[in-house]
Amino acid sequence: MALLRITSPHTQRAGRKTSWVMLMVIAATVPGLVVQTALFGWGTLVNIMIAIVAALASEALILKLRQRSIAFFLKDYSAVLTAVLLGLALPPSVPWWLTVTAASFAIIFAKQVYGGLGNNPFNPAMVGYAIVLVSFPVPMTQWLGSADLVIAQATLPLTDSLAAILSSAPVIDSYTMATPLDAFKHKESLMSSEAFASIEGLSTANLSNWFYVNMAYLLGGLALLYLRIITWHTPVAFLGALAVMASLFYMVDSSNAATPYFHLTTGAAMFGAFFIATDPVSSCTSNKGKLFYGCGIGVLIYIIRTWGGYPDAIAFAVLLMNFAAPFIDYYSQPRAYGHTKAKKGLKIGDSK
Repeated sequence: MALLRITSPHTQRAGRKTSWVMLMVIAATVPGLVVQTALFGWGTLVNIMIAIVAALASEALILKLRQRSIAFFLKDYSAVLTAVLLGLALPPSVPWWLTVTAASFAIIFAKQVYGGLGNNPFNPAMVGYAIVLVSFPVPMTQWLGSADLVIAQATLPLTDSLAAILSSAPVIDSYTMATPLDAFKHKESLMSSEAFASIEGLSTANLSNWFYVNMAYLLGGLALLYLRIITWHTPVAFLGALAVMASLFYMVDSSNAATPYFHLTTGAAMFGAFFIATDPVSSCTSNKGKLFYGCGIGVLIYIIRTWGGYPDAIAFAVLLMNFAAPFIDYYSQPRAYGHTKAKKGLKIGDSK
Protein backbone atom coordinates (compact mmCIF):
# COMPACT_ATOMS: atom_id res chain seq x y z
CA MET A 1 0.00 0.00 0.00
CA ALA A 2 1.40 3.39 -0.97
CA LEU A 3 1.75 5.79 1.95
CA LEU A 4 1.12 9.51 1.69
CA ARG A 5 4.33 11.38 2.42
CA ILE A 6 2.69 14.71 3.21
CA THR A 7 3.94 15.37 6.74
CA SER A 8 7.36 14.71 8.22
CA PRO A 9 9.61 12.29 6.27
CA HIS A 10 9.59 8.63 7.19
CA THR A 11 12.75 6.83 8.23
CA GLN A 12 15.21 7.01 5.35
CA ARG A 13 17.03 4.07 3.89
CA ALA A 14 20.80 4.15 4.03
CA GLY A 15 22.14 6.53 1.42
CA ARG A 16 18.72 7.94 0.57
CA LYS A 17 19.42 11.39 1.91
CA THR A 18 18.07 14.47 0.14
CA SER A 19 21.51 15.34 -1.20
CA TRP A 20 21.93 11.84 -2.69
CA VAL A 21 18.54 11.99 -4.41
CA MET A 22 19.29 15.42 -5.85
CA LEU A 23 22.69 14.29 -7.14
CA MET A 24 21.17 11.20 -8.77
CA VAL A 25 18.58 13.31 -10.58
CA ILE A 26 21.33 15.65 -11.76
CA ALA A 27 23.35 12.65 -12.96
CA ALA A 28 20.31 11.34 -14.85
CA THR A 29 20.17 14.57 -16.87
CA VAL A 30 23.70 14.02 -18.21
CA PRO A 31 22.63 12.02 -21.32
CA GLY A 32 20.24 14.81 -22.30
CA LEU A 33 22.85 17.47 -21.60
CA VAL A 34 25.43 15.69 -23.75
CA VAL A 35 23.03 15.29 -26.68
CA GLN A 36 21.76 18.89 -26.45
CA THR A 37 25.34 20.20 -26.37
CA ALA A 38 26.35 18.02 -29.31
CA LEU A 39 23.37 19.08 -31.46
CA PHE A 40 22.73 22.68 -30.41
CA GLY A 41 26.12 23.96 -29.27
CA TRP A 42 27.73 24.86 -25.96
CA GLY A 43 25.01 27.29 -24.93
CA THR A 44 23.15 24.77 -22.78
CA LEU A 45 26.23 24.00 -20.71
CA VAL A 46 27.03 27.71 -20.33
CA ASN A 47 23.45 28.41 -19.26
CA ILE A 48 23.66 25.71 -16.59
CA MET A 49 26.85 27.17 -15.15
CA ILE A 50 25.34 30.67 -15.02
CA ALA A 51 22.11 29.34 -13.50
CA ILE A 52 23.99 27.40 -10.79
CA VAL A 53 25.94 30.49 -9.73
CA ALA A 54 22.78 32.64 -9.68
CA ALA A 55 20.75 30.00 -7.82
CA LEU A 56 23.38 29.40 -5.13
CA ALA A 57 23.93 33.12 -4.65
CA SER A 58 20.19 33.76 -4.36
CA GLU A 59 19.71 30.90 -1.92
CA ALA A 60 22.64 32.02 0.23
CA LEU A 61 21.34 35.59 0.31
CA ILE A 62 17.83 34.62 1.41
CA LEU A 63 19.13 32.10 3.96
CA LYS A 64 21.30 34.85 5.40
CA LEU A 65 18.31 37.18 5.64
CA ARG A 66 16.26 34.40 7.25
CA GLN A 67 19.11 33.67 9.68
CA ARG A 68 19.39 30.06 8.58
CA SER A 69 22.52 27.94 8.15
CA ILE A 70 23.80 28.65 4.65
CA ALA A 71 26.21 25.71 4.38
CA PHE A 72 23.66 23.17 5.67
CA PHE A 73 20.96 24.05 3.15
CA LEU A 74 23.27 24.56 0.19
CA LYS A 75 24.66 21.04 0.69
CA ASP A 76 21.30 19.44 -0.09
CA TYR A 77 21.89 20.39 -3.78
CA SER A 78 18.24 21.31 -4.32
CA ALA A 79 19.24 24.76 -5.62
CA VAL A 80 21.77 23.16 -7.95
CA LEU A 81 19.13 20.78 -9.32
CA THR A 82 16.73 23.68 -9.92
CA ALA A 83 19.47 25.51 -11.80
CA VAL A 84 20.34 22.44 -13.90
CA LEU A 85 16.72 21.82 -14.90
CA LEU A 86 16.27 25.49 -15.72
CA GLY A 87 19.48 25.62 -17.76
CA LEU A 88 18.40 22.58 -19.76
CA ALA A 89 14.98 24.09 -20.46
CA LEU A 90 16.26 27.48 -21.64
CA PRO A 91 17.27 27.96 -25.29
CA PRO A 92 21.06 27.86 -25.74
CA SER A 93 21.18 31.40 -27.13
CA VAL A 94 19.46 33.36 -24.36
CA PRO A 95 21.49 36.26 -22.89
CA TRP A 96 23.15 35.74 -19.51
CA TRP A 97 20.93 38.21 -17.68
CA LEU A 98 17.82 36.25 -18.67
CA THR A 99 19.26 33.08 -17.15
CA VAL A 100 20.18 34.98 -13.98
CA THR A 101 16.67 36.43 -13.80
CA ALA A 102 15.02 33.03 -14.20
CA ALA A 103 17.26 31.27 -11.66
CA SER A 104 17.00 34.05 -9.07
CA PHE A 105 13.22 34.28 -9.40
CA ALA A 106 12.89 30.49 -9.10
CA ILE A 107 14.88 30.33 -5.87
CA ILE A 108 13.64 33.51 -4.18
CA PHE A 109 9.97 33.70 -5.14
CA ALA A 110 9.11 30.07 -5.87
CA LYS A 111 11.10 28.38 -3.12
CA GLN A 112 12.44 30.51 -0.28
CA VAL A 113 9.38 32.77 0.05
CA TYR A 114 7.38 29.66 1.00
CA GLY A 115 9.96 28.47 3.52
CA GLY A 116 12.47 26.55 1.46
CA LEU A 117 12.68 22.96 0.24
CA GLY A 118 9.59 20.92 1.02
CA ASN A 119 7.26 23.89 1.39
CA ASN A 120 7.03 25.23 -2.16
CA PRO A 121 3.62 24.56 -3.79
CA PHE A 122 4.95 25.14 -7.32
CA ASN A 123 7.86 23.70 -9.25
CA PRO A 124 10.61 26.36 -8.84
CA ALA A 125 12.32 25.66 -12.18
CA MET A 126 9.05 26.00 -14.08
CA VAL A 127 8.14 29.21 -12.24
CA GLY A 128 11.47 30.73 -13.31
CA TYR A 129 11.02 29.46 -16.85
CA ALA A 130 7.45 30.73 -17.13
CA ILE A 131 8.27 34.23 -15.88
CA VAL A 132 10.99 34.77 -18.48
CA LEU A 133 8.91 33.13 -21.22
CA VAL A 134 6.08 35.58 -20.61
CA SER A 135 8.39 38.56 -20.15
CA PHE A 136 10.89 37.88 -22.97
CA PRO A 137 9.10 35.73 -25.59
CA VAL A 138 11.43 36.45 -28.53
CA PRO A 139 14.74 35.13 -27.11
CA MET A 140 12.86 32.32 -25.38
CA THR A 141 11.58 30.87 -28.67
CA GLN A 142 14.85 30.84 -30.64
CA TRP A 143 17.28 27.93 -30.63
CA LEU A 144 20.86 28.00 -31.91
CA GLY A 145 21.81 25.62 -34.67
CA SER A 146 19.94 25.50 -37.96
CA ALA A 147 19.59 22.24 -39.87
CA ASP A 148 22.15 23.29 -42.50
CA LEU A 149 24.64 24.27 -39.80
CA VAL A 150 24.16 20.97 -37.98
CA ILE A 151 24.82 19.02 -41.17
CA ALA A 152 27.92 21.08 -41.96
CA GLN A 153 29.42 21.46 -38.51
CA ALA A 154 27.35 19.46 -36.00
CA THR A 155 27.71 22.13 -33.31
CA LEU A 156 28.47 25.81 -32.89
CA PRO A 157 31.94 26.79 -31.68
CA LEU A 158 32.24 27.61 -27.99
CA THR A 159 33.32 31.16 -28.83
CA ASP A 160 30.13 31.79 -30.82
CA SER A 161 27.95 30.44 -28.01
CA LEU A 162 29.73 32.58 -25.43
CA ALA A 163 29.43 35.65 -27.65
CA ALA A 164 25.71 35.08 -28.10
CA ILE A 165 25.13 34.62 -24.36
CA LEU A 166 27.50 37.18 -22.83
CA SER A 167 27.21 39.91 -25.45
CA SER A 168 24.29 42.29 -25.82
CA ALA A 169 24.61 42.07 -29.61
CA PRO A 170 21.82 40.20 -31.43
CA VAL A 171 22.39 36.58 -32.39
CA ILE A 172 23.34 35.92 -36.00
CA ASP A 173 20.16 35.14 -37.93
CA SER A 174 21.62 32.12 -39.68
CA TYR A 175 22.33 30.55 -36.29
CA THR A 176 18.75 30.80 -35.03
CA MET A 177 15.58 28.92 -35.83
CA ALA A 178 12.16 28.17 -34.47
CA THR A 179 11.60 24.83 -32.82
CA PRO A 180 9.53 22.24 -34.72
CA LEU A 181 6.60 22.83 -32.36
CA ASP A 182 6.74 26.58 -32.98
CA ALA A 183 7.04 26.14 -36.75
CA PHE A 184 4.15 23.70 -36.88
CA LYS A 185 1.95 25.89 -34.68
CA HIS A 186 2.38 28.82 -37.08
CA LYS A 187 1.84 26.83 -40.26
CA GLU A 188 -1.30 28.95 -40.84
CA SER A 189 -3.38 27.56 -43.73
CA LEU A 190 -0.92 24.83 -44.70
CA MET A 191 -1.97 21.24 -44.16
CA SER A 192 0.17 19.03 -41.94
CA SER A 193 1.91 17.28 -44.82
CA GLU A 194 2.66 20.62 -46.51
CA ALA A 195 3.95 22.09 -43.27
CA PHE A 196 6.40 19.25 -42.72
CA ALA A 197 7.59 19.54 -46.30
CA SER A 198 7.97 23.31 -46.57
CA ILE A 199 8.29 25.10 -43.22
CA GLU A 200 11.86 25.92 -42.35
CA GLY A 201 12.77 24.23 -39.08
CA LEU A 202 10.74 21.08 -39.75
CA SER A 203 13.43 19.47 -41.87
CA THR A 204 14.36 15.85 -41.33
CA ALA A 205 17.64 16.81 -39.65
CA ASN A 206 15.93 19.14 -37.19
CA LEU A 207 13.25 16.63 -36.27
CA SER A 208 15.90 13.96 -35.80
CA ASN A 209 17.80 16.23 -33.43
CA TRP A 210 14.78 16.63 -31.18
CA PHE A 211 14.13 12.88 -31.34
CA TYR A 212 17.66 12.19 -30.08
CA VAL A 213 17.25 14.75 -27.28
CA ASN A 214 14.01 13.18 -26.13
CA MET A 215 15.45 9.67 -26.25
CA ALA A 216 18.38 10.83 -24.12
CA TYR A 217 16.00 12.15 -21.46
CA LEU A 218 13.98 8.95 -21.70
CA LEU A 219 17.18 7.05 -20.91
CA GLY A 220 17.80 9.26 -17.90
CA GLY A 221 14.20 8.86 -16.79
CA LEU A 222 14.47 5.08 -16.95
CA ALA A 223 17.54 5.32 -14.72
CA LEU A 224 15.48 7.26 -12.15
CA LEU A 225 12.82 4.55 -12.29
CA TYR A 226 15.45 1.84 -11.82
CA LEU A 227 16.85 3.65 -8.77
CA ARG A 228 13.28 4.07 -7.44
CA ILE A 229 13.74 7.80 -7.12
CA ILE A 230 10.50 8.28 -9.04
CA THR A 231 7.58 5.98 -9.77
CA TRP A 232 6.12 5.15 -13.17
CA HIS A 233 2.68 6.61 -12.50
CA THR A 234 3.23 10.28 -13.38
CA PRO A 235 5.40 9.89 -16.52
CA VAL A 236 3.30 7.07 -17.97
CA ALA A 237 0.05 8.97 -17.35
CA PHE A 238 1.63 12.17 -18.73
CA LEU A 239 2.88 10.59 -21.97
CA GLY A 240 -0.15 8.34 -22.32
CA ALA A 241 -2.64 11.21 -22.05
CA LEU A 242 -0.63 13.30 -24.52
CA ALA A 243 -0.50 10.38 -26.97
CA VAL A 244 -4.22 9.67 -26.63
CA MET A 245 -5.18 13.31 -27.20
CA ALA A 246 -2.90 13.55 -30.23
CA SER A 247 -4.23 10.27 -31.65
CA LEU A 248 -7.88 11.27 -31.28
CA PHE A 249 -7.48 14.63 -33.01
CA TYR A 250 -5.20 13.19 -35.68
CA MET A 251 -7.82 10.55 -36.54
CA VAL A 252 -10.50 13.23 -36.72
CA ASP A 253 -8.51 15.70 -38.84
CA SER A 254 -5.14 14.41 -40.02
CA SER A 255 -4.73 17.33 -42.43
CA ASN A 256 -4.36 19.86 -39.59
CA ALA A 257 -3.24 17.85 -36.56
CA ALA A 258 0.23 16.55 -35.80
CA THR A 259 0.87 12.87 -35.17
CA PRO A 260 1.31 11.42 -31.66
CA TYR A 261 4.92 10.62 -32.61
CA PHE A 262 5.52 14.32 -33.33
CA HIS A 263 4.12 15.41 -29.96
CA LEU A 264 6.12 12.81 -28.03
CA THR A 265 9.49 13.30 -29.74
CA THR A 266 9.69 17.09 -30.12
CA GLY A 267 9.90 19.81 -27.54
CA ALA A 268 10.37 18.83 -23.90
CA ALA A 269 8.01 15.84 -23.70
CA MET A 270 10.38 13.30 -22.13
CA PHE A 271 12.23 15.92 -20.11
CA GLY A 272 8.95 17.16 -18.68
CA ALA A 273 7.55 13.69 -18.02
CA PHE A 274 10.52 12.33 -16.06
CA PHE A 275 12.29 15.37 -14.60
CA ILE A 276 9.69 18.15 -14.20
CA ALA A 277 6.32 16.55 -13.52
CA THR A 278 7.82 14.11 -10.98
CA ASP A 279 8.94 16.83 -8.55
CA PRO A 280 8.11 15.20 -5.17
CA VAL A 281 7.18 18.45 -3.42
CA SER A 282 4.79 20.13 -5.85
CA SER A 283 3.21 17.01 -7.40
CA CYS A 284 0.78 14.45 -6.00
CA THR A 285 1.91 11.87 -3.46
CA SER A 286 -0.52 8.95 -3.73
CA ASN A 287 -0.14 6.56 -6.66
CA LYS A 288 -3.73 7.10 -7.78
CA GLY A 289 -3.24 10.85 -7.47
CA LYS A 290 -0.11 10.68 -9.61
CA LEU A 291 -2.11 9.07 -12.40
CA PHE A 292 -4.70 11.87 -12.37
CA TYR A 293 -1.93 14.45 -12.04
CA GLY A 294 0.04 13.09 -15.01
CA CYS A 295 -3.09 12.77 -17.16
CA GLY A 296 -4.00 16.38 -16.41
CA ILE A 297 -0.58 17.59 -17.52
CA GLY A 298 -0.72 15.59 -20.75
CA VAL A 299 -4.17 16.90 -21.64
CA LEU A 300 -3.24 20.50 -20.84
CA ILE A 301 -0.07 20.26 -22.93
CA TYR A 302 -2.03 19.19 -25.99
CA ILE A 303 -4.67 21.89 -25.45
CA ILE A 304 -2.11 24.69 -25.05
CA ARG A 305 0.05 23.43 -27.91
CA THR A 306 -2.94 23.26 -30.24
CA TRP A 307 -5.07 26.26 -29.27
CA GLY A 308 -2.95 28.26 -26.83
CA GLY A 309 -0.45 31.01 -27.45
CA TYR A 310 2.72 28.98 -26.77
CA PRO A 311 4.13 26.16 -28.93
CA ASP A 312 5.35 24.04 -26.01
CA ALA A 313 3.36 24.01 -22.80
CA ILE A 314 5.27 21.97 -20.22
CA ALA A 315 5.76 24.83 -17.76
CA PHE A 316 2.19 26.10 -17.84
CA ALA A 317 0.65 22.63 -17.72
CA VAL A 318 2.80 21.62 -14.73
CA LEU A 319 2.11 24.84 -12.84
CA LEU A 320 -1.63 24.55 -13.42
CA MET A 321 -1.62 20.99 -12.11
CA ASN A 322 0.48 22.10 -9.12
CA PHE A 323 -2.59 24.13 -8.18
CA ALA A 324 -4.71 20.98 -8.34
CA ALA A 325 -2.27 18.60 -6.60
CA PRO A 326 -3.57 19.13 -3.01
CA PHE A 327 -7.16 18.70 -4.22
CA ILE A 328 -6.26 15.49 -6.07
CA ASP A 329 -4.36 14.11 -3.07
CA TYR A 330 -7.31 14.81 -0.77
CA TYR A 331 -9.66 12.68 -2.89
CA SER A 332 -7.16 9.96 -3.79
CA GLN A 333 -5.85 8.97 -0.36
CA PRO A 334 -5.51 5.19 0.01
CA ARG A 335 -7.85 3.59 2.52
CA ALA A 336 -6.16 2.86 5.85
CA TYR A 337 -5.48 -0.81 6.49
CA GLY A 338 -8.36 -2.45 8.34
CA HIS A 339 -10.90 0.23 7.46
CA THR A 340 -13.84 -0.38 5.15
CA LYS A 341 -14.83 1.95 2.35
CA ALA A 342 -16.84 4.91 3.59
CA LYS A 343 -20.55 4.88 2.80
CA LYS A 344 -21.71 7.62 0.46
CA GLY A 345 -25.19 9.08 1.04
CA LEU A 346 -28.22 7.51 2.69
CA LYS A 347 -30.39 4.72 1.40
CA ILE A 348 -34.20 4.94 1.39
CA GLY A 349 -35.54 3.73 4.71
CA ASP A 350 -32.38 4.54 6.72
CA SER A 351 -33.14 6.35 9.96
CA LYS A 352 -29.90 8.29 9.90
